[in-house]
Amino acid sequence: MITCVNDAMFPDTGKAVVTLLRRLGVDVEFPAAQTCCAQPMVNTGYLDEAVPVVRTFVDAFAGYDAIVTPSGSCAGSARHQHAIVATRSGDAALAAAVASTAPKVHELSEFLVDVLGVTDVGAYFPHRVTYHPTCHSLRMLGVGDRPRRLLEKVRGLTLVDLPDAEECCGFGGTFALKNADTSVAMGADKARHVRDTGAEILVAGDNSCLMHIGGTLSRQRSGVRTMHLAEILAATP
Repeated sequence: MITCVNDAMFPDTGKAVVTLLRRLGVDVEFPAAQTCCAQPMVNTGYLDEAVPVVRTFVDAFAGYDAIVTPSGSCAGSARHQHAIVATRSGDAALAAAVASTAPKVHELSEFLVDVLGVTDVGAYFPHRVTYHPTCHSLRMLGVGDRPRRLLEKVRGLTLVDLPDAEECCGFGGTFALKNADTSVAMGADKARHVRDTGAEILVAGDNSCLMHIGGTLSRQRSGVRTMHLAEILAATP
């Protein structure tokens, strides 16, 4: 499950996920019928409009053993919001399809650690890195230290702690548009903490958050790059 942001703006993340999973022996398919997870509609109150989007999702991903996505935000939507939409619609068949599909949705680090049972994926990345735990992965999914456990096993990588790591970066989808001043201030705080680490790379499991923080870091000419967790885990000598 590539997600809208990755499909439109960060396709290399999706390619990295496929490369990584195939290297680990997983039979990966990419259903071309997939579209949005419906989170933008749900978060802004358009639950009726989300119904056909959820229906498209369950149809596209029916029959698979696991649905893996490089986004805690979108995984959280599929696992938690889809049931709300389906129940509210009164469509018993849709509710049943969601009940079957939602538990199979995994954020990437969850799938690697919990389903495949691996933390050492054979990656090599000789850089100083700091990790930002995104809000939905941290609070909605509870991924905990799984991403850090994966990063700690990457050869050559130096992982440094991010001050106030669990504070939100300020993106929050439409929040960044509706509350721009607050969003910018939160992003500036996060960027300052990133710079304080002396890291070369900021890594996270959601490119939406990296886009927000990375924009601030770029405007500040900090020299800090942003990379999705999948791209680091897919890296080899």
